[in-house]
Amino acid sequence: MKKETLLIIDDIPNNVKVLRSFLNRVGFNVLIAEEGEEGIQVTEHAHPDLILLDIMMPGMDGFEVCQRLKSQDNTKDIPIIFMTALSNTVNKIKGFELGAADYITKPFQQEEVLARVKAHITIRKQQEQLQKRHKELDAFAHTVAHDLKNPLCAIINLADIFLQSYPVNTPVDDDGIKKIEVIHKAAQRTISTIQALLTLSGVSRQPDAVLQPLDMSLIIEQVQQNLSAMVEEYQAQIDWPQTWPVAQGYAPWVEEIWMNYLSNGLKYGGQPPHLTVGADTLNNGMIRFWVRDNGPGLSQKAISLLFTPFTRLHQKRAEGHGLGLSIVQQIVEHLGGEAGVESEIGQGSLFYFTLPSCDNS
Repeated sequence: MKKETLLIIDDIPNNVKVLRSFLNRVGFNVLIAEEGEEGIQVTEHAHPDLILLDIMMPGMDGFEVCQRLKSQDNTKDIPIIFMTALSNTVNKIKGFELGAADYITKPFQQEEVLARVKAHITIRKQQEQLQKRHKELDAFAHTVAHDLKNPLCAIINLADIFLQSYPVNTPVDDDGIKKIEVIHKAAQRTISTIQALLTLSGVSRQPDAVLQPLDMSLIIEQVQQNLSAMVEEYQAQIDWPQTWPVAQGYAPWVEEIWMNYLSNGLKYGGQPPHLTVGADTLNNGMIRFWVRDNGPGLSQKAISLLFTPFTRLHQKRAEGHGLGLSIVQQIVEHLGGEAGVESEIGQGSLFYFTLPSCDNS
């Protein structure tokens, strides 16, 4: 069984000698660095499972070492336990704000050191296992969804051919036609769900999309084209702003947000739907984009469930897979914003999402 590796960064030889002897004896592989810069270099090359870090060191102190390590992708997940004679609350808060996992106050007891080290290594292993399982499940969902699309598309195409050829070449009664139409409709619903799963999977598999200034007018133009048939079907009215503030984002994802919000407004708004679309520049460097509908409004309980995957609140009014708003939430969070809704019973709903302003870049 592989030994866990600990790194001690401390400039006092006696402290290092005692800790190294004890930790070696209980089964750890122990590395030593006598000052901050050396500790950073050792961490980057050896990638220890946990770091025991002294605060008071000449040159670079422990706070700066912690800040440097937590700012780098390859070392930011390594738990750091500060070792210090400074027991005041201010120093502890500073350490936790920089990303430290824990504190041990000098002079320390060996049993306490061992208990804290084991606890944080266990927590890290559990987090790594969860991340691994999440990636495996995501890959599985993506593969299954992708593999299901082809046979379902074949079913839809065959049903289309059959319905187009009837009654010229196919002697089938009305009941048979209705059954084919049910098959066709069910396959289309399943394709819609699969596409939503692929979109959701795609967002989680591409967490670091490059943010660029958005031409929101161009994005909205594409959304309007995609929704034109639906707008006509519902006899809806949509009021658009004349101009848009410039936000940062990833255009394909932002288009997906608008498609979800607007199609929901058409399906669940008033009869006929009347939607108002707008944008506000906030004081915190963000821009809030929104869609207001003339629907029946939502209770606080319903609002709390809205962004949960596979949740559908209006099952009688329109069909769906319940993934749209969870996709919106994941997209917006990856883009550095937030998604939400403001609503009251009888007052309609306002669905919004925020993105960073270009003026704040």
